[in-house]
Amino acid sequence: MILFELFNDERNPVYQALEISNGARQYNFLNSIILACLEAKKPFLSQHILKALNFQAITCLHVNAGEYRPCAVKVGGHTPPDYYRVPALMDDFVNEVNRNWGTADPVVLATYVLWRLNHIHPFINGNGRTARAACYFILCIAAGGWLRGDTILPELIRQNHDEYTAALVAADQSLAAGTFDMSILHAFVSRLLNEQLMSVQPAADSPSSDGTPDGPEPQR
Repeated sequence: MILFELFNDERNPVYQALEISNGARQYNFLNSIILACLEAKKPFLSQHILKALNFQAITCLHVNAGEYRPCAVKVGGHTPPDYYRVPALMDDFVNEVNRNWGTADPVVLATYVLWRLNHIHPFINGNGRTARAACYFILCIAAGGWLRGDTILPELIRQNHDEYTAALVAADQSLAAGTFDMSILHAFVSRLLNEQLMSVQPAADSPSSDGTPDGPEPQR
């Protein structure tokens, strides 16, 4: 069952209910894989993790959940790379992240992950949700666990969607001009991360008893 094929409308209440449930499961998985990586002392990003994050976000909503897209897509004014280039680009991407894991500033690296995944746009749907989760994965691994805060960074980014989109566009435009600059996106992520860390804390400083942050409302 693929709900988008049934309704052809992401505003359908059945679609939206499953979207919210998928978001909760994605955050639960994200917390679990962070703990597993830390306990195994293997803090690295992999394509398997990224595909699993995407699967959790869009399974039964869209086709090809957790698989790289088999077709061309267009995202606003941005045309992502051709679909047949995606596997090689993703291979280079995760290798680059892992090479810089121990030396790069975590917020800089997380910001790069957020931008690069959106730029490649490797999946049919749920690229934003996957990118935000992967960005948070980097930060939590660097911090040694799930970060404190009432509302986590991926949700704060989603809540500031227009500013987020503008920062991504600015980074894309700088790349096209030959002088890549993600300073606007970095400042945006840094501000929201600080907002999370400075927010009032619940009794527990990690996800709630079911393993997920309170009140996830996932969107693209």
